[in-house]
Amino acid sequence: MEKVSFLTLGCKVNQTESEALAQFFQGEGYDIVQETEEPDIFIINTCTVTGMGSVKSRKLIRRIAKEHPSSTLVVMGCYSQTKPEEIAELEGVDLIMGTQDRFSILKHLRTLRQQTGNDSGRNKQKKPVQTVRPFVYGSRFEELPLLQSESRTRAMLKIQDGCSQFCTYCIVPYARGPSRSRDPENVIAEASRLLEAGYKEIVLTGIHIGVYGQELNHKINLAGLIARLVELRGMSRLRLGSIEPMEFTPELLEVIVHKAVCPHFHIPLQSGSDIILEKMRRPYTVREYALLLGKIRENLPDAAIAADVMTGFPGETDEIHQEALKFAENCEFAGIHVFPYSRRPGTPAADMPGQIPKGVKAARVKEFMKAGRKSREKYVTRFIHHPVEVLLEKVSPDGTAQGHTGNYLELRIPPELNPGFWQPGQLVNCVFKKEYLFS
Repeated sequence: MEKVSFLTLGCKVNQTESEALAQFFQGEGYDIVQETEEPDIFIINTCTVTGMGSVKSRKLIRRIAKEHPSSTLVVMGCYSQTKPEEIAELEGVDLIMGTQDRFSILKHLRTLRQQTGNDSGRNKQKKPVQTVRPFVYGSRFEELPLLQSESRTRAMLKIQDGCSQFCTYCIVPYARGPSRSRDPENVIAEASRLLEAGYKEIVLTGIHIGVYGQELNHKINLAGLIARLVELRGMSRLRLGSIEPMEFTPELLEVIVHKAVCPHFHIPLQSGSDIILEKMRRPYTVREYALLLGKIRENLPDAAIAADVMTGFPGETDEIHQEALKFAENCEFAGIHVFPYSRRPGTPAADMPGQIPKGVKAARVKEFMKAGRKSREKYVTRFIHHPVEVLLEKVSPDGTAQGHTGNYLELRIPPELNPGFWQPGQLVNCVFKKEYLFS
């Protein structure tokens, strides 16, 4: 039995896809192993959302090629979709795939075997097999195997792929192609199977899930899909992935109040300045963003709202930065994910005037992170000495338990509260104390 190891960089979508492909390989008779178990085949799922993602991908490819020269090396994912020629220049790569046609991987591996004359060794004289092709209009969602079991207590359920927004800074539409929604019946089928397997929480993931259903002739949208999912037998928690602010329709605002929907929403802001939002090609204003937060909090006052913020975008003066920082502070986020603008060749922003020096961007990131820590502490304080429900993800031999609340506070519960039978996957209640906060 050949051994395969998956190494995954980047987002939850990449992680979910790697798990689905690992299950596919298992079904074909392969043994899924760790890197230390001398795999016959390595499959690296790459990231390129930022320049650092590409750097990390190249570094990992080089390391695996050097440390495991006798193994077949497959590179797939977002970096290989956008820059297959760069990967082809890296020594030791045997097969380059993108973010589509992934079921063809076994066919290509068999071809490699025929070329090399053995099961796993590589012919270093040959160039890698390159299968990456551009996306075409009308591309459909690529179904991967239904996940019957996952390595996490929390199950990730991919409902959508691609993005058609084309923000001026973003490489993702080029790496993932146009938005494509998964057939709702397949979503429901996988969710039902996960619930039957005992999962208490399902997370809806995708690249741009807020536009779910747009290309399905309006038969269903995200709100309609959620409405079906929350009625499934055994659905204790449904957590939503990142949703763009302009996609919170009245219908969606109504359905997220359901008790099964986790009161935890990641709503990308990117900038607290209308000037920068327009340059980014983001279709909302800071006023519209603030009004949305008000609508959510009106019905869900304890909801955790987190945001992505990018700082150092071309043309962002010190005055604009301070304006954006002040707006973010006023939003009172439960968490802020801060990123310095990363110049991505091929995107409109890469050629914009007013590029910000690296040192200035780093300083601005620190200011946002400081504001984010203060905002998060204020949010967390509201729940001290209040009862919370925790989904256990780890239980140590000494009885210490670790997990997340519905609003995504990660807690470590001391062993004296454990009656002795807690197991990962259980929902338990406790009174929150600040010292329980894990991160």
